[in-house]
Amino acid sequence: MTAHPQHLDEALQHLDHALSKGQIAAGAAKGLIYSLVETLGVLVGDPALPDQLRDAYEGLQERAHALKDRIDSTPH
Repeated sequence: MTAHPQHLDEALQHLDHALSKGQIAAGAAKGLIYSLVETLGVLVGDPALPDQLRDAYEGLQERAHALKDRIDSTPH
């Protein structure tokens, strides 16, 4: 069973929202983002994955990296 890009997108949006509202610690968010990036990396690496899904997962992976970079550049 493959994770739906929409669900992973919602998870990423939820993390971003929680961070902006101060509802989650930056360290906890980074751990969750790391898990998302790792999961997306496994999915992108699947040779049987259709190109449309690969593109969606790669886009999500880029957004997750951007969110992590934003956390890293924000003073805590």
